[in-house]
Amino acid sequence: MDPELQRTVLLTGVDLAAFLGHRDRLIADLEAQHPDVQFHVRDEVLSLRGPADEVRQAEEVVNEVLEVARRSGAVSGQDVREVTRMVQRGDGPTAAQVLSEPILTVRGNAVRPQTAGQRSYVDAIDRNTIVFGIGPAGTGKTYLAMAKAVQALQRREVAKIILTRPAVEAGERLGYLPGSLEDKIDPYLRPLFDAVGSMMDPDLVPRLLANGTIEVAPLAYMRGRTLNESFVILDEAQNTTPEQMKMFLTRLGYGSKMVVTGDITQVDLPIAASGLRVVNRILRGVEDVHFAELTADDIVRHSLVGRIVDAYSVYEESRQQRKDGAP
Repeated sequence: MDPELQRTVLLTGVDLAAFLGHRDRLIADLEAQHPDVQFHVRDEVLSLRGPADEVRQAEEVVNEVLEVARRSGAVSGQDVREVTRMVQRGDGPTAAQVLSEPILTVRGNAVRPQTAGQRSYVDAIDRNTIVFGIGPAGTGKTYLAMAKAVQALQRREVAKIILTRPAVEAGERLGYLPGSLEDKIDPYLRPLFDAVGSMMDPDLVPRLLANGTIEVAPLAYMRGRTLNESFVILDEAQNTTPEQMKMFLTRLGYGSKMVVTGDITQVDLPIAASGLRVVNRILRGVEDVHFAELTADDIVRHSLVGRIVDAYSVYEESRQQRKDGAP
């Protein structure tokens, strides 16, 4: 039987109230990840008691979480889960190195990767001209790409940000929606407007939209253009046709960067093949093009979302096996 061990960690270098959270939420998050360890905090001292191996691992997690907080501010339950996962794997850089470096600070809050997969995705955007971010809902594909776009604009690495989406009907016909063509298309682009607003000063966004520094438009509006000195994001790319994907990628101009995001399990195209699936086969291995694969482990929404994604993946795999006649 593993002998019992007690260790203490000094919680210095952070705002203790912010670090522990409302009603010591951090302790509850640690207990959820390490159920065999008892955590007790008094003043600036956190005590851990339990089986020796469990306590040593939990102590390492606490120290990593503490270092993340020192570097980037408050930490979340997602941080605790990801740090625990990285400590258990025990390979690669420390959790603090992976999770703590912010992309932006918006209204006092740091925008940063919250999983190792997200950090790899952000680093790929820095290193490559075209990056495909492929993964399920909630993995931060568009949010992190938007943060990198705003960062590039603030650093004057680009002159404008262009955000685009295919206006594909998902169970509802555009023609039956009320209003003008612009009114009909607006709901498809609204998530991009919302993302811009969450990354910048709300008073600044309308001015940047009005002078063309930020452009939000349907994918069809990209045809015939050359996009120079721009950070271009194509969202919901699983709903492009192969022809639309080729059209979009060949808009790339000098001094520009492109990020293409999508979830190949949520294709709304009625008949045509998804351009995101096809381009994965065509461009994989091409220099300066990177495919970042995000998974359910990178979901930073409610933990139930990850379980839903996993359940659907199992179901789809089983259905495909039956279709293929597999045993």
